Parts: sequence; C-alpha cells; structure tokens
Amino acid sequence: MRAGPNLLLPALVLVLAACGPKETDPGPGGVTVGEARALDEAAEMLDSRTEPPPLPAASPTPQPSGEQASGDIAAN
Repeated sequence: MRAGPNLLLPALVLVLAACGPKETDPGPGGVTVGEARALDEAAEMLDSRTEPPPLPAASPTPQPSGEQASGDIAAN
C-alpha cells in the first residue's frame, strides 16, 4: 500500500509545525524566547488597561503677602 498525497501533506504539516524556537533559545535583546513572549504579553496587558480619570485641578491656596507676614511678626 502506498501513501498518497492526501496522507503525506497532513503529516508534513505536523512535522513542520513542531519546528520552531524553544523557550530557552536566545531571543531579541539578550532574553530567551519565553522571556520575550512574557514581556510582550505584559506590554499588551498594560496597553489594554484604561486610563484612570484625570485628577481634579487643585485650587491655588492663598499665599500671605510680604506685608501681612511682616505685620504679624511686628505684632508679637
């Protein structure tokens, strides 16, 4: 019995799908492939987070003028 092209093609696809970088192979930037994948997933998670609403603007606190401050010192 001879294996026809219908059986050979799926077997070839499975063999080629098993080829690829291992988790411990060197990856970009001096990290392993697994570490690079984890960093990419973390970056995607951070990018997908919604930003919190902006904080309300703080109202300026009145600063004593130089005249008031010197008047307080003279009163004591």
